[in-house]
Amino acid sequence: MTALKNIHHLNFIVVDLDAAVLAYQNRLGLGPFRRDELPERGVATARVKVGETWIVLVSPQCGDCDVARYLASHGEGFFLMSFGVDDLDQAIGELAERGTDAGEPRQGLSNWRVADLHTDAELGVQCHLTQEG
Repeated sequence: MTALKNIHHLNFIVVDLDAAVLAYQNRLGLGPFRRDELPERGVATARVKVGETWIVLVSPQCGDCDVARYLASHGEGFFLMSFGVDDLDQAIGELAERGTDAGEPRQGLSNWRVADLHTDAELGVQCHLTQEG
């Protein structure tokens, strides 16, 4: 059994947030987008819900934060997949039993509580968990 219940959101890293929002609106008909900033992470975001899944565009607003370094080395595009969970602490414990470590929980957008999973090397993708409050 797993605590993962859905794909909560998909993050795409972009250089120009305004241009990316316009492209998603014009090419895919998505919107309206909700804009947020996470100063502690050094990013600005724009998000839209498609069905039950959020599409989150992430643009670094700093020169040397983790997201800016990722953008510099990987370019624009898919960045991170987040699994929705009902209980973040329980999910972290369950995944730890499976050998998947997680970072410390932190405040994400809105009332989201998130934790990064250390999956990049083995799964080839950055993942994290999200619990809505």
